[in-house]
Formats: sequence, structure tokens, C-alpha cells
Amino acid sequence: MSQKCAVIGAGAWGTTLAILLAEKKNDVTLWVYEKELVQQITELRENKLFLPGFPLPENIEITGDEKTAAGSQILIFAVPTQFLAATARRFAGFINQESVLVAASKGIEQETLKLPLDILAEKLSTNNKLVALSGPNLSKEIAQGLPAASVAASTDQRLATMVQEVLMQERFRVYVNGDPLGVQLGGALKNVIAIAAGVADGLQLGNNAKAALLIRGFSEISRLGVAMGAKAQTFAGLSGMGDLITTCGSSLSRNHHVGEELAKGKKLNDILAGMKEVAEGVSTSKAAQALGKKYQVNMPVTDEVVKVLFERKTPNQSITDLMTRLPAQE
Repeated sequence: MSQKCAVIGAGAWGTTLAILLAEKKNDVTLWVYEKELVQQITELRENKLFLPGFPLPENIEITGDEKTAAGSQILIFAVPTQFLAATARRFAGFINQESVLVAASKGIEQETLKLPLDILAEKLSTNNKLVALSGPNLSKEIAQGLPAASVAASTDQRLATMVQEVLMQERFRVYVNGDPLGVQLGGALKNVIAIAAGVADGLQLGNNAKAALLIRGFSEISRLGVAMGAKAQTFAGLSGMGDLITTCGSSLSRNHHVGEELAKGKKLNDILAGMKEVAEGVSTSKAAQALGKKYQVNMPVTDEVVKVLFERKTPNQSITDLMTRLPAQE
């Protein structure tokens, strides 16, 4: 049965989600922040700025009006985490308390250390009907119709199942998960490791180094997640290891791109200025480091990413320091 759905945010992922929902014959609204982009997408039926080359189905309504989008049964927030609070506030007076709110953002708010579902609950005055959506989901591949899988996570299985049913189709498989904390942490923290992976690829450190980096990065993610109350097995799934492998190995990953450019000696501000979309791992790295300290979890890879991004440490020096730490047991 079709649902009335809204996607909040018209970046590549938000636009792709709107297309997926429309292909399932849902009544879809795509809320666009940029006023000029609303008109452009409406006229061209294509998001040439963030997802060029993919026509939008006719059953997607383009709007910049919060009230129009808020009247949906399911609202998927797909804006960068650092802008999620401000975006949610715009909808605060219009949200129906019966609506299911889905967080498709992958990050941790730097100033507050809050995850996307916590931000939505706070800004929209609700702590129920919340679902996290995450997984190894590169927008362009999914828009092309290539097979992919994702995870809908909620403490209420009925809500996760509702999101599963509204999104799932032949080439986009959605699983249900009962650990939204772990699913969100996996999606956020892998972006930090992806920056390190981009550095490793940019410096041509080889497959042995890349494998070691990924598995030690995964160890950091799972240690912190368990310390915060998430389930260990969640990180072995799609939203943990699956997303980590994809983001650390793909040229389509924005975070991996940041790492590659850092390896070339470029400055962070220049790298970010040349990107159309947000690399969530940059801001999340500081938040992840702060959470590691708060929960007394050792996170050497994350610490080195922060130093390279914000403290002018060279990638080569970071690699040396990681390799020459005191011997340890795995």
C-alpha cells in the first residue's frame, strides 16, 4: 500500500531516496533548502547540482515549503548532521506526532555529541516513532539501479518494518534492526576511518596497510559502540562492516576523497571548498574523539585523523606514529 512520504534534503542521497520511494508508487515530496534549486529541479525534473543524469519521476513534488512536506506519514531527514538541528527546527510547528521520522544522516553533532535520532527527538519534541536508516549506500550506484542493501533500525520493530516495506524493491533490499544506536554509530564513525583510508590510497601504501587500517578502524568503532551501549553484532552487519568496506574503498565516497586530497598535500579548507556536498567525517572526527575520551576508549586511528585534519600533522608522520606505538595484544 502506498504511503505519503517526504524526503527532507535534496543532496545526492536525499534525491536518490525520493526516486526509490517514487518507484514504489508512493506519494513523494522532496523538500529542497536552496530556493533557486527548487525552481531548477521543478522545471528540469532533474537535480543537476547533486545527482545529474537521473530524471525524477512525476510523482515527486518539489517544494521549499516546510508545511507541505510535513504533512506526510513518513519523513526522511537526509541533511548533513551538522545542519540537522537547524533544519528540524524549521519543521517543529508542522510535524504530526503520528508521523514516522527517519534519520538518514550519518554523523555526530560536533558541539553536542548527539546522534541524528537524538537531534530529531529534541528539536521536534518527540521521542517515539523514530527510525535510523543506514548501510553501504552510494547514491549514484543506487540511482543507476545497481543492487544494494540497507538497514532500518528502531526500538519499535513495527516502525522499522514500515520503513522497510515502503523502500524495499527488487534492487534495494532493506533489513530490520533493533539497535538504532549501533546502526547510527556505525554509519557515522566509518566516515572517519574512510578519511584515513583515502590517505592510505593516496600515498599508495598497498593492500596490506589498507587491510590493517580497516580492521583496526573497525575495532575502534565497535569498542566505542559497545561502551556506549550498542550491540557488538550490529557492527558486523551492513551498517557497520558493510558500510565501512564500501566507504573506504570507493572513489564515489566524499570522505575517501578528502583523505586522498590530504595525501597530495592539499589543505583541508581548499579541499572542502572544491566539494559540492559535505564530507561528514570531517566534523564527526572531533566528535568521535570526544566520545572516545568520555567513554575511555582508545581510538588511535581517529586521533591521528583529527591531527591531520586540524593540527597540521602530515599524513606520513601519522602513519609512522601509528606503526611505532607500543606493542599490543589484538
